[in-house]
Amino acid sequence: MARTIFYLLALMTSIMYSQNNEQAAVKAAVDTFFEGFHKGDTTLMKSVMMDKILLQTAYKNKEGKDILVTDDPEKLINAIANRPADQKWDERLLDYSIQVDGNMANAWTPYEFWFNGEFSHCGVNSFQLFKDGDTWKIIYLIDTRRKVTCGK
Repeated sequence: MARTIFYLLALMTSIMYSQNNEQAAVKAAVDTFFEGFHKGDTTLMKSVMMDKILLQTAYKNKEGKDILVTDDPEKLINAIANRPADQKWDERLLDYSIQVDGNMANAWTPYEFWFNGEFSHCGVNSFQLFKDGDTWKIIYLIDTRRKVTCGK
């Protein structure tokens, strides 16, 4: 009986440890994406992106209408690669909520975006990731954007 309890505890501990390792690996992929974003290093960004990534933004326009925009990933990559040296883009992730199930994961990251040291907007990023072999890759990124009600 004691042996059975020992094995069950060992199994549960290994499952929890494995889950924490996967969550850390997902967080590392998101952090790598933003490291490249901040440095203007699109090669680093692409190292954690699948080739056919889907990028979307959800927001309300000035009339209060809900808008969903789908962007071409190359548009983002080109904007990062060609960002003028005098522009500083600083997306500050405020928290991470990460869920993992097998080879699929989601990272929910509230953020503030600062342009040249001034607050621009805030929102939430939602990353969908796929574990491609041993590497977590971003397959989908949707964000919200707003100038008010940040932190709520």
